[in-house]
Amino acid sequence: MNARRASHCLRPPSQINDHAACRNPCKRRRGGPPALSAVPAPAATEEESVDFFDGLPDDLVVSVLSGLSSSADRPSDLISALLTCKRFHVLGRRPPVLSKAGAGCVAVRARSWCDSAHRFLKRCVDCGNLEASYVLGMIRFYALENRGSGAALMARAAIGSHAAALYSLAIIQFNGSGGSKTEKDLQAGVALCARAAFLGHVDAIRELGHCLQDGYGVRRNVTEGRRFLIQANARELAAAVSSYPAWKEQRRRQATAAAGATSPGCCPLLSDYGWSLPAPEPHPANQFLAEWFGARAGEGPRLCSHRGCCRPETRRHEFRRCSVCGLVNYCSRACQALHWKLSHKSECSPTHGWPAVEGGAATH
Repeated sequence: MNARRASHCLRPPSQINDHAACRNPCKRRRGGPPALSAVPAPAATEEESVDFFDGLPDDLVVSVLSGLSSSADRPSDLISALLTCKRFHVLGRRPPVLSKAGAGCVAVRARSWCDSAHRFLKRCVDCGNLEASYVLGMIRFYALENRGSGAALMARAAIGSHAAALYSLAIIQFNGSGGSKTEKDLQAGVALCARAAFLGHVDAIRELGHCLQDGYGVRRNVTEGRRFLIQANARELAAAVSSYPAWKEQRRRQATAAAGATSPGCCPLLSDYGWSLPAPEPHPANQFLAEWFGARAGEGPRLCSHRGCCRPETRRHEFRRCSVCGLVNYCSRACQALHWKLSHKSECSPTHGWPAVEGGAATH
């Protein structure tokens, strides 16, 4: 019996729930618990004293920040992370992070434009970011009127097969932007547009289709031009189907806002067929131009009337104008045909003055 008592009292604490669990406490425990001052403070374990964040390799932290920059919706997402700690601030400025910044991360707004925003985009450009090269090139060429530097940045992105930069340079060649009317190079514009179309740029595919139909800068081929227009419509439809939940929610909101209207208010984006599809979000560069020149309404140059473009004229009467109402301007045939189906068809009067636009021809 005494042996069993002794073995029971010598059990480790994990095997004894409390004092009540021990029916036969030893004499040492009958004297009461020791004084609190006699209980030593628990020593910090080795795991508690180690900072696991400091133990992470730099390459792993850079990889995480690179993923953040590529998926960020706005520049503040990355900037907020860089302000978290000194290590993030140092590692987040490395080329692997800034070179992978996506369109959302470099989507600087016109109302937030400042020297710091300019330096951020320039640092991304120096790290080899093609998206930043295109955005900063558009801002310099159109907003800041630094034509040479802006065109060079867009060309840098175009060399890296950036589709939007190729298409933008094609528009510049078609219009002779930044120079005189005689400086147009239609063949170069078609070549750049064809390269962007090969990379899947929908506006470039549509522009190339209209050029082929009209014989603008290239030998006329109506059948081939029509094929490109159908391809642009198919890509447009595929993009709309992939965003069907957002489209459905947009239709619901528009139907609620337009109570009593005969149509749900959706935008007919398929330029040849007039299907009711949601309008795509404009590129951050075009959004910047819309905000920049929208704040200077009545003071700056005329803008392309297609709200997804908003390119400004670099000289008077550079863009083509509606031959019927004369109230809208377009930088390209693609913007002209698309805006006609989006809204101008119901606004322009008389509509019989637009038979050529239905077929894709440009009017001046």
